Amino acid sequence: MKLLRYILLFFICTAFATAATASEQKDEPVDVKEIVLGHMSDAYEWHITTWNGHHVSIPLPVIVKGEESGWHVFSSARFHHAPDGIYEGFYLNEEANGKIYELLPDGTSVRPWDFSITKNVLQIWIAAALMLVIFIGSARWYRKRKSDSAAPKGFVGLIEMFVMSINDDLIKPSVGEKHYKRFAPYLLTAFFFIFTTNLLGLIPIFPGGANVTGNINITFFLALATMLVVNFSGNREYWKEIFWPPVPAWLKVPVPMMPVIELFGIFTKPFALMVRLFANIMGGHAIILSLTCIIFITCQLGALIGTPLTVVSFALMIFMNCLELLVAFIQAYVFTMLSAVFIGLALPEEHHS
Repeated sequence: MKLLRYILLFFICTAFATAATASEQKDEPVDVKEIVLGHMSDAYEWHITTWNGHHVSIPLPVIVKGEESGWHVFSSARFHHAPDGIYEGFYLNEEANGKIYELLPDGTSVRPWDFSITKNVLQIWIAAALMLVIFIGSARWYRKRKSDSAAPKGFVGLIEMFVMSINDDLIKPSVGEKHYKRFAPYLLTAFFFIFTTNLLGLIPIFPGGANVTGNINITFFLALATMLVVNFSGNREYWKEIFWPPVPAWLKVPVPMMPVIELFGIFTKPFALMVRLFANIMGGHAIILSLTCIIFITCQLGALIGTPLTVVSFALMIFMNCLELLVAFIQAYVFTMLSAVFIGLALPEEHHS
């Protein structure tokens, strides 16, 4: 009961913080599209809040390679202090989702090579650092204990429960008892990375709030990693089932219909992983932010109409935050489960004729 109280208190505070973040300028009309897309998109600075009309944000390093001017490294705060927002020939193109563009001497604008530390990149580093602290700390606890020591309690016991549950109940039966140990490190890393970034995304203030797994570039890389692991680990029987599947011969020659379908499946499986994770996380963030905006839209309608609608919106926002906590776990679990299943399918038992 005490844990449930803490969780409910956390989500009430989160809802208040989200509401405060979404309503930074109360006297101005609420632009739902700008608020939702602004909080869900990547950025070259980490916006904290707006105080007395001044934006409080953490500037991040900009690292770009111009087409003719070479490498440039500077703070993203330079864009706000430079004339017309152009610094060293670079500017933020609002028509291209705030991406950096280079203004060439002939007046044309081009997209430079961009290696900047954006909000999502910093969030990934924070998640990685958090995972290192948690798991290295847990490993040190085990290093100091003997094999006959009592089971760990507290936070280390919670981490052990998570790891053993994912390893024994998901990875082992999906991949197979013969091969699961080879792939457990990758699958456990993928699970805890997605779960950690999802949890951080529920916190609306620094060091959370970035929409990492709601960025299709991130989910694309995760799906690509699974595709590479699956296909580089596939045995001879796996490739035989793709190029010469056990179906009637007329489905394979003279028109290789089934081999083409099986080959196409190599790419559709990771594509499904990518879109599933991206769409679910992005949709959850969009709903929470939209419900937040309703609070301030209804406040402008007057006390009689606005008060009951605000109460309903606030209650729905708390409910959605609680639901997102469950979704954060489920999406990490589903991605890991499907990755483990795909790896297991790539390691079928060889049939000797």
